Amino acid sequence: MGDKRPMEELSDELTITPLGAGQEVGRSCILLQFKGKRVLLDIGIHPGLSGLEALPFIDVIDTSQIDLLLVSHFHLDHCGALPYLLEKTNFKGRTFMTHATKAIYKWLLADYIKVSNISTEERGVLYTEKDLDNSLDKIETMNFHEEKEVNGIRFWSYNAGHVLGAAMFMIEIAGVKLLYTGDFSRQEDRHLMAAEVPNVRPDILIIESTYGTHIHEKREVREARFTQTVHDTISRGGRCLIPVFALGRAQELMLILDEYWEAHPELHDVPIYYASSLAKKCMAVFQTYVNAMNDKIRRQISINNPFVFKHISNLKNIDQFQDIGPSVVMASPGMLQSGLSRELFETWCPDARNSVIIAGYCVEGTLAKMIMSEPEEVISITGQRLPLKCSVKYISFSAHTDYEQTSEFIRQLKPNHIVLVHGEQSEMNRLKTALKREYEDKGDKAMEIFTPANNEEIVLNFRGEKMAKVVGRLAAKKPKPGDVISGVLVKRGFNYHIVSPEELQHYTDLSKGVVLQKQTLHFTAPFSLLHHCLLQLAGHVEQIELNGKNCLKVFDAILVIQDKNKVIIQWEGCDMKDMYADAVVTLCLQIEANPQAIKQSSLRSITQAKDKSTFEDRVERLLIEMFGENSVTYQPKLKYISVTLNGVKAVINLKSYEIQCPDDTLHQMLASAIRRLHVALTPVNVPTIAIT
Repeated sequence: MGDKRPMEELSDELTITPLGAGQEVGRSCILLQFKGKRVLLDIGIHPGLSGLEALPFIDVIDTSQIDLLLVSHFHLDHCGALPYLLEKTNFKGRTFMTHATKAIYKWLLADYIKVSNISTEERGVLYTEKDLDNSLDKIETMNFHEEKEVNGIRFWSYNAGHVLGAAMFMIEIAGVKLLYTGDFSRQEDRHLMAAEVPNVRPDILIIESTYGTHIHEKREVREARFTQTVHDTISRGGRCLIPVFALGRAQELMLILDEYWEAHPELHDVPIYYASSLAKKCMAVFQTYVNAMNDKIRRQISINNPFVFKHISNLKNIDQFQDIGPSVVMASPGMLQSGLSRELFETWCPDARNSVIIAGYCVEGTLAKMIMSEPEEVISITGQRLPLKCSVKYISFSAHTDYEQTSEFIRQLKPNHIVLVHGEQSEMNRLKTALKREYEDKGDKAMEIFTPANNEEIVLNFRGEKMAKVVGRLAAKKPKPGDVISGVLVKRGFNYHIVSPEELQHYTDLSKGVVLQKQTLHFTAPFSLLHHCLLQLAGHVEQIELNGKNCLKVFDAILVIQDKNKVIIQWEGCDMKDMYADAVVTLCLQIEANPQAIKQSSLRSITQAKDKSTFEDRVERLLIEMFGENSVTYQPKLKYISVTLNGVKAVINLKSYEIQCPDDTLHQMLASAIRRLHVALTPVNVPTIAIT
C-alpha cells in the first residue's frame, strides 16, 4: 500500500479511532491521525480475555506508519501489549513513557508472562521474556512537563494521579491540541498527589469514563468500611483475601492496614501478607520515586520510610504460606483471573467465616466481576463447581475520577470536543447524557461529546491559516505596507519561515548552492565588433584575461570568452543574470548571422539619433508600453521622465540619463531598456551615452 501522507498533509480532517477501550474497559489503544501524522495512545490487553483475543484491534492498521506511541501508565490494560507491538509487528515509531512507568513495566510484565505460561499454556502466550527484554531498549523516558517533538508532533505530560508515574499527554499537531487523560484521579490519597489541571486549553479531550455518573464515597468513610470489614472477618476466625495488582492500589491499602494494625494491639498476632513475587522489587521502585508522590510522603520519608511496613510480610509463593488461623492476604492479580489470588480464593470461598474484599474496578468477564453479584457457586480453573459461601464486599479504592471530578475537570479545561473512552457502554452513555444536560443548562452548546465503539472513526475538521515568520536579516527592518519580501520559504514540521538564501544553513540543514551556466556559440565575426556592440548594449565592458584567453565582462556578471571560431558565455544562474545572458546571446547570434548588416543598420539610424527630441519621445513611448500610461509622467520642459511602479518612483534625467530609483530591480530594468533603445537608434561610429 502506497504512502498517502503527502495527500493527508493537505487534509483538514482529524480522526480518532479506538482500537480498544471503545465502549469497554480494557486494552486501551486510541489511534490519532492528523496532517499525515499518526499517534497511538496506550497499547493494553483485555484482562477478561486471553491470547490474541486480548489484544487491541491493531491488525486493522498499518503499524509501520505509526510515528509515535505514548504509554500513560504501567497497568496491563494500558501497556500489556507493548512487547507484542514492538517485537511482533513492523512498528517503526518511537515510544515514550515516564521514568517510573518504565521501571515498573519491566517487573509487572515479567510477572504477567510467568502467570500466562501457567494458565494459558495450551493457547500460547503473546510474547516471551526475551521479547520483553528487547522491548526495553526501544522505550524512551520523559519527565513531567518536558516537551518533546517527533516528526512535527509536539507533546508533553502532566501528573495523572492514579498510580505512580501515571501521565496525561498533551499532543499538538499543526496548532491543534489534544489532551489524553489515560486513567486519572483528581483526589489525593495517602501516597499519590491529585492529577494536575493543564494550564493549556485543549481543542479535544479524550477522557476516561470508567465510573460514569457514580459519585465516590469520602475517603475517610471508605477506609473505615474497609478496616471494619477486615476486623470483623478476623474476629469470627476467618481469612480475608484482598485481590490486588502488584503495584498501585496495593501500596495504598498497605499504608491503611499497617496504620490500623499499629493502633489495635489485639490484632498484632494476626499476620498480614503481601503475596507477590514482585514485592521487594516493586517497593524499591516506590522508594526510588518518592519525589513523584504527595507532600505527606515526602515529609515522612525524611523521618522514616513509610514503605517499610511493621505489620506486613512479603509472601513470594503459596509454598511459604502456613494457612493456620485468621490472616489477611493481599494477592495478585486483582481480578482473580489466575495466579495466587485465584488459588487462595478457590481454597477459601466455601468457608462462610472468610471474606473477599474487591478494592478496585473489575472488568466484565472476570471472576472478580462475577462474584460481586454473589452467585451460589463458581467454576474453578480445573472446571470444578465450588460453593460461594464467603462474604464478598466491594469497597472501591480505584483511583479513577467519579462524575464530580470529571465534570469539574471538563469545566476548567472547556474543550470544544470530548471523546469518552475506557468505560462500559451503559456508563459511557449515562455520563454523556449527564454532561450534555449540565453544559446545556449553562448555555454552552458548542461542546461535542462522542462515545465511539471499537474501530468506530470520529472525524473532526480543523482548518487553520498558514503563517510564515520572517527571520534573520530579513526581519532586521520592519516592513511597510506594500513592501516585497524576497527569500526562501522553509517548512519544518508545521512551521513556516522565510529566510534569506545566505542564511539558509543557519535555519536548516541545507546550504545555498550556485548554478554555473555556460553556453557555447559558433562565432566567426570580429571579436572587436562584438566588443563594440556589447559596449552599446551594456554601457560598460571590462576587458580581462581568463586562462590565457580574451574575455569581456558585461553587466558585472556575464563573461564572454573568445575561443577558436566560437565564444563561450558564462554566468551564475539567477533571474536577473539569466535575462542579461539572453541579451548577450541574442546579440552574438545577430552579429554572427550578418555582421555587415549590423554595421549598415547603425549607419541608417544616424539621422534619427541626431534628433535628440525624437529619442526622448521614443523613451516615453517605450516606458508606456512597458508600464502603462498611468505609470509614466513625461516633463519635456524639465527634461525628465518619471515611472511609478507599486509605490516605487524612478526619475530619469533626459540630459544626463541618470536614473534615480530606490529599488535596484526597477533601476536595472530601466537602464537596460534605455540602453537597448539607444543601441537600436545609434550608429556604430557614434559615441554611446552613459546610463547610470
